[in-house]
Amino acid sequence: MRRWWPGFVMLSAIWGASFALIKVAVDAGVPPVWVACWRCVLGAATLWTVLVLRRERVPRDRALWRHSAVVALLLNTVPFTLFSFGETKVSSVLAGVMNATTPLFTLLFAVLTVAEERRPGGRRLAGLALGFVGVLTVLGAWRGIGSGEAVGGLACLAAACCYGAGFAYLRRNLAGRPESVTTLSAVQITCATAELGVLAPLAAGAPHWPGAGPAAALLVLGAVGTGFAYLLNLGLVRAAGTAVASAVTYVMPLWSTALGAAFLSESVRWNALLGGAAVVAAVALTRPQPRPQPERSQHQKNANHRTKHAHM
Repeated sequence: MRRWWPGFVMLSAIWGASFALIKVAVDAGVPPVWVACWRCVLGAATLWTVLVLRRERVPRDRALWRHSAVVALLLNTVPFTLFSFGETKVSSVLAGVMNATTPLFTLLFAVLTVAEERRPGGRRLAGLALGFVGVLTVLGAWRGIGSGEAVGGLACLAAACCYGAGFAYLRRNLAGRPESVTTLSAVQITCATAELGVLAPLAAGAPHWPGAGPAAALLVLGAVGTGFAYLLNLGLVRAAGTAVASAVTYVMPLWSTALGAAFLSESVRWNALLGGAAVVAAVALTRPQPRPQPERSQHQKNANHRTKHAHM
């Protein structure tokens, strides 16, 4: 078994379990905006602890903090709140499936904003179309959109859309930064904590003690799911590459479905399974194909052969 498999399984399980943890908190009466806030507070504390232990400096570049504030809004503040709100009306199973649409929205926004993505090709366009059909199937569009479940599903879908916009913005404005991924993550989650620290009291009043179980769920959701998981993802990218790391998206719905059914006794409807399978297939279709490496000329091969022997 390859060395990166344990990290891959652990990361998919942590992020897949986040939907069940959110469900535990909101069912205990924690307002959605406070679920999002505590998640970021605990995640930021974890990341800054790691930075202190590594003795990395706090970046002072105003442009970095400005762009990070926008990324935090799109990748944390808004979607964390929307997912939590959505799970007041739908199961963690459905929320996990909606989250799987993130790569589809990422491609959509990349096509609109990134020059080299302007021509996605027929295969990736077919993937977007299939993903749209999958979403309608998960939502049970034939039942109409007036029910509370449909509203919750649309809130989760809007959260995934925010993720797509956030990843496109991050790629455009922060991808080439010299700081470590840990530093960038800490700055981003800190910005989200500040944003939610202002928003949460205004929207939902003062926080309250939800009980030991929900508090433990929030602790794991923040410290592990929003802190440690960022570091785990970085290690996976370094060990196996971005292609393998992005494949976590395929596995997360399996974890969210299994955990929701096993521990929260949530029902799994046929349309969620069928639509979820369509979404995962759509994500597979929209992944960029590796470009074939140009074949080296005989002259280059001979030169490389000479160089190899010169260093032996």
